[in-house]
Amino acid sequence: MIQVLSRSWALLLGVFMLMIGNGLQGTLLGLRGEMEGFSTFEMSVVMSAYFLGFLFASRAVPEMIRRVGHIRVFAALGSTISAILILYPALTEPWAWVLGRLLIGFCFCGVYVTAESWLNDGTDNENRGKALSLYMIVQMGGIVLAQYIVLLGDIGGFVLFIIPSVLVSMSFAPILLSVRPTPAFETTKPLSIRRLIEVSPLACMGMFLLGGVFAAQFGMAAVFGTRAGLTVPQISLMISSVYVAALFLQYPIGWISDRMDRRVLIAVLSLIGGIGAFLSVVNGSFVMLLISSTLVGGTANPLYALLLAYANDFLDRSDMAGASGGFLFINGLGAISGPLIVGWAMDTVGAQGYWSYMGLLMMGLAIYAFWRMTRRSSTISVEDTNQYAPIMPSATPVALEVAQEVYHDADQNAEEAQS
Repeated sequence: MIQVLSRSWALLLGVFMLMIGNGLQGTLLGLRGEMEGFSTFEMSVVMSAYFLGFLFASRAVPEMIRRVGHIRVFAALGSTISAILILYPALTEPWAWVLGRLLIGFCFCGVYVTAESWLNDGTDNENRGKALSLYMIVQMGGIVLAQYIVLLGDIGGFVLFIIPSVLVSMSFAPILLSVRPTPAFETTKPLSIRRLIEVSPLACMGMFLLGGVFAAQFGMAAVFGTRAGLTVPQISLMISSVYVAALFLQYPIGWISDRMDRRVLIAVLSLIGGIGAFLSVVNGSFVMLLISSTLVGGTANPLYALLLAYANDFLDRSDMAGASGGFLFINGLGAISGPLIVGWAMDTVGAQGYWSYMGLLMMGLAIYAFWRMTRRSSTISVEDTNQYAPIMPSATPVALEVAQEVYHDADQNAEEAQS
């Protein structure tokens, strides 16, 4: 880890500042939207636009990089992010925020693709797994820190929007001045959705349902907090608990998943997350909200990597990278619809519609996982499964493909050591 950090600290520092900026803008918009009198439906469209931009960029940005190079794409998209963050409080109109979120989702995906390409190129096969782990820790750490920066200023002013703009602008310096020469860039064509469903219906269904959960957590948590009458410190603590739990539970869950039938673990984690969400429907106290956030965040985020690992158990090595792109697309479709459905639920049944929605998705995944166990027997022994790769749901095709490669190589090395 020390060796990886010494070689990639500048890149990781830049990513850390980018994640603070991204975490800040999501929470800030939810809080400021309430102050400006935006309806729940308007805020749900605003939040959904980010995931639409992100999904579109996951297909378009690789071609942009091949045409003009990493540095130009990174600088152009990063500058656009910085400008949009300042424009939010100046143009407090729903249509302007929808456009801003669409563009910022596109741009953040682009800078993540660029940063992940550099991270992959700057590490060797032996250290690439450690680099991915550090990358995930940095991402979650940035989002968590962002929730406490929200407490430092006035939601109704400009300063809190200027801070993420400055951080995004400053992130260019360590990345562009310290990285190695830009790497060659290639991505694999995604497998068709039909092929992915044939390989693993459970992974496809899980990716779609989790997309809705992630979008609710990342996009609508602050909107829920304002509708539920929480204070800004309470909203910040609730959101940060999601990512703290995800970070600390990612590795224990991964360790367990490599030693048992993954379908059972998928079902159990989904059931725990669903129960956790419905606890706040029954009892809306703040303590219970923290418990629900911890349970849903601590199960849903690791489930993303767990579903990838499960699907890989049925894929040939040559198909793993293509499957990652396909699963990212399925997850993105769920994420785009998530805020819209949450917004409708909150308008229909009140603020607790937020938890009801996530609870239904998690319970639905648990039920489907148990049902799939009756449709296909466990044909793969625990010893023959691929290793679990801890990775964020916001990962781009680059990080997903690298993760597949790293942990496939780890499985091969383990087999060679045993033989």
